[in-house]
Amino acid sequence: MKPILEIEAISKKYLIQKSGQQPYLSLRDSLSGFFRQKEKEEFWALKDISFQVEAGESIGIIGKNGAGKSTLLKILSQITPPTSGKITARGRIASLLEVGTGFHAELTGRENIFMNGSILGMKRAEILRNFDAIVDFSGVEQFLDTPLKHYSSGMQLRLAFAVAAFLENEILIIDEVLAVGDAEFQKKCLGKMNEVSKSGRSILFVSHDLDSVANLCNKGVYLKNGQIAHLGEISEVLHSYSKNYGSSDQKWEKDQRPGNEKVRLNSISLVNENQEQIHQPTIHDKVGVRIEYELFEDNFSPSPNVHFYNTNNVCCFLGISGAKTTEKGTYEVIIWIPANTMNNIQYNVGVSITTLKTVEVHLDIRDLISVDFFEDKFKRITDFSGVIPGVVRPTTMSELKKIK
Repeated sequence: MKPILEIEAISKKYLIQKSGQQPYLSLRDSLSGFFRQKEKEEFWALKDISFQVEAGESIGIIGKNGAGKSTLLKILSQITPPTSGKITARGRIASLLEVGTGFHAELTGRENIFMNGSILGMKRAEILRNFDAIVDFSGVEQFLDTPLKHYSSGMQLRLAFAVAAFLENEILIIDEVLAVGDAEFQKKCLGKMNEVSKSGRSILFVSHDLDSVANLCNKGVYLKNGQIAHLGEISEVLHSYSKNYGSSDQKWEKDQRPGNEKVRLNSISLVNENQEQIHQPTIHDKVGVRIEYELFEDNFSPSPNVHFYNTNNVCCFLGISGAKTTEKGTYEVIIWIPANTMNNIQYNVGVSITTLKTVEVHLDIRDLISVDFFEDKFKRITDFSGVIPGVVRPTTMSELKKIK
């Protein structure tokens, strides 16, 4: 069976006009400048993008701002043409790129459902068949006959997503719009997209929320400077992205190492259970914080430890190594965090080195590195997905028995 969508060597070029800053020109200067040819610079937003999408696949498209993600989606949605390349779609495409795209503020919610459905290429019978489900999902039934200009942005988002998700297009393209919704609605949308994918329809999903991408998508495209930096299984693509942009390791030159005359810190990094450096672990992984430090005295036994903070600056926990040393030299210690302990959120990690017997702090630095833990849907233990309330999410044991 042929892929439902083939993207072959797609490129997009823009011409950027250079104009010197020349305020207060006379009319004569302005008229003469009009006839002079202005210098233009080529900018390639995309360059030779090629990949295929099979029926039922969910493809996550990730990358930094300006990487070309939205340009690619606009080309696939036929909003803008490519400069070169070819796209073959063997199914209808529905796009949700901006809140309210294809909606009219003066029309009611009911009228906008029919108008937007028509714009997406759906027949009236298809819209009628799914109308009740669209309204129920959107949660705007009470305001269905109210003009859209009176809707909040969140209500418009709900309606726009509902129309795109329930209409029967074979390919659904979704940009970062879900970031507008509240946590409950985002969870509802991700659940619906999973349902859509399982029904055999294909999804292309752009988001900076790597956990949502990991939960929804089975494959990924990592764009960097308008080109594909990595294409493959979603976990591999996320690791590749984080490796390029993460700050999960740090080391110092000899004369810049933090510490004092007794001990100095050489480096800190994250490692997996094979002691290989990693940049973005899953919540299911056993993860180690590797610390390298140098002692300058014999009979000196300081203890390195790590502090994990969430983005609200709350200390989640302290990991103490309990390392014992008796002579000066360079040491490496790994403080291990058990698998299925961390929540799928971002943590900032600090290091301190202290003497515990008679408490003396030799080094205490916060926010040395940051790490995003994400949930691998293929390793999920329960049916629940998403961030669980709390700074950590350990896997707990339970016992069930019938007592009556």
